[in-house]
Amino acid sequence: MRPAWICLAQNSQILYLIFCLYHYTQAITIQVERNTISAPVQGSALFSVDITCNGTPTIKWMFTSASGQQSIAVWMLSGAANVTQMYEGRVETHPNGSLTISDLHLQDSGYYTITVTESSGNSKDSFVVLSVTEVLYEDIQYIAVSVIVLGMLAAFLMLCMWLLNKLYNFIKVWRKQRCLPEHTETELQPLGRKQTMRS
Repeated sequence: MRPAWICLAQNSQILYLIFCLYHYTQAITIQVERNTISAPVQGSALFSVDITCNGTPTIKWMFTSASGQQSIAVWMLSGAANVTQMYEGRVETHPNGSLTISDLHLQDSGYYTITVTESSGNSKDSFVVLSVTEVLYEDIQYIAVSVIVLGMLAAFLMLCMWLLNKLYNFIKVWRKQRCLPEHTETELQPLGRKQTMRS
């Protein structure tokens, strides 16, 4: 039978090993403010994260879509970022590891993965889903403008028809008034001739 102090020492080593493993796995924590983001076309999206780790880690953001995987930016926390040429002018990195993408396109919809790597090699990932939507009010504005233009065109045509109708009635009355004296003269002449013949 083993002495009690040997069993206690072995149990202490196991507990210490469990503590080290727990500490090692919990050395990096990534808290994502929102795992799903929706933004309009030509708008901007902020991928807000809060990172806790040992030392100064390396931050890497990747974009994954149906067409493949693309690196966005890599930098050491609080350092200068190396932004991929495809995202130059559209990406802003933040000292806490967050990322902002502006001038969004529909093709920017997909999965964005952040990888935090410590100097010891320990790393951890987290992801954010971005959905880029078309702006609906532009379609509504287009329909509203079309309706207004068509309404103005219809009102103009109705005004033209009203004016033409007025002009037609005016010409009709004018011609009638102009032709009326001639008819009376021609009708009176035969009557006068008949009266002279009777007398």
